[in-house]
This record gives sequence, structure tokens and C-alpha cells, in this order.
Amino acid sequence: MIPWLDPYSTDFPPVGDALDEPNGLLAAGGDLSAQRLIEAYRRGIFPWFNAGEPILWWSPDPRCTLVPAEIHISRSLRKAIRKAEFEITFDQAFTEVVEACAAPRSYSDDTWISDQMLQAYSDLHRRGYAHSVEFWQNGELVGGLYGIAMGQLFFGESMFSRATNASKIAFVFFARQLEKWGYALIDCQIENDHLSSLGAGAISRAEFQHYLKQNLAPESSHSWCFDIDKEDVVRTE
Repeated sequence: MIPWLDPYSTDFPPVGDALDEPNGLLAAGGDLSAQRLIEAYRRGIFPWFNAGEPILWWSPDPRCTLVPAEIHISRSLRKAIRKAEFEITFDQAFTEVVEACAAPRSYSDDTWISDQMLQAYSDLHRRGYAHSVEFWQNGELVGGLYGIAMGQLFFGESMFSRATNASKIAFVFFARQLEKWGYALIDCQIENDHLSSLGAGAISRAEFQHYLKQNLAPESSHSWCFDIDKEDVVRTE
């Protein structure tokens, strides 16, 4: 059994109490208030549930993460970046990015990004915690991602692509920018082939908790604006 959260408190159980099966399920209930979400991310916990179901809170072990300096850019992707015409921005279309991430995919009509989630993360965006990356071609939004920034950590939530390589290019630009700003880690939550191809890999919950302790303070003071170019991104080490 998992505990139900006290609606009048933002406390969570210790992450070590999370279930092994399903991996990382820690608690249920509560709400998606900004205060609760901020406390959750500071503890390495995130919400993930289907619309119409109770809010479920997770802390999986292992955890999929990426050190920004270790982003993997294949030869073919480097070539695509050099050839493509595009613009990448921060925070110019946050709502549109989240809505695009919530849209049905070719392989499924289901989505966990409900209107409730959109409202909650839009609130975090207004408070300066949630950020979006937009990939534009010919003035059209065709790819991007969004997540939460705290200290020198970024907690990725979702990405989308409507054009070949759009989300991959957006992600590698984003990783290079975070590297320049000194970010220690991008939390990718759950491993998949798309993220693995970009260099993401699994670390233990204990190691992830160490990153949290070392990198949540102080808060970053940079402006959310790209100041890198293609050559910064496709450089070889």
C-alpha cells in the first residue's frame, strides 16, 4: 500500500519508501499546487498520472539522467544541424509547447498531460520555475520541450517533434546551453531509446539524491536566452 498525502501539508514520505513494482511509486493524492510541486522536485519526486485518476507521485530507481557536457551528437545529427535552417528560443511559447507535448502521438491517443497539469505547470512558469524550449522553422513551432529549473538542475518533463530531428536538435542546443551555464544534470526521469541516443543513462536513486543535495542552491541568476550558435553545438571534443 502507498500513503495518501495530507491535503493540508506538502510533506512527502521518504523516497526510499517508494515501491519496487511499479518502480518508484511513492504516494497518491494531494494536489498540484506550486508549493507542493516545488517541494516534490526538491526531493526528486514528480507527478505522473492519467486524467481522471488520483494524482500519483514517483521517485524511480534507477533514474534516467544526462550530464549536459556529455550530450551525444551523432555524425548524422551534426550534419543535419549544420544544414538545417531554424531558430531556437526559450519561453516564447510555453503553453503551446505543453499543449503540443500533450497531443496524441502516432503510436497512442493517450496523454498524461491533462488540463490540470497544463494549469499547474503554467503557474510554475509564471513563477519562474518552468521553462520551455521552442524549435521554429519558417516561423512555425515544430518541436520543443519543457521542464523545471532549480539551482543547477533541470527536471525535464516532455518533448515533441513535428519535423525530422526537431526535438533532438532542440535538446542538444538546450544541453549545450545548460553546460555553458554550469548546470550539473538534466533529469530525464524514465529511460527510453530517444533519450539514450542522446547520451542519457541510468543512475541510482542514491546518486540522484546526491545531485539534489549538491546542486539545488543557490538559484540560477542567468537570463533564459540562448547565446550559443551552431558551431558551439556541433563542436568536437
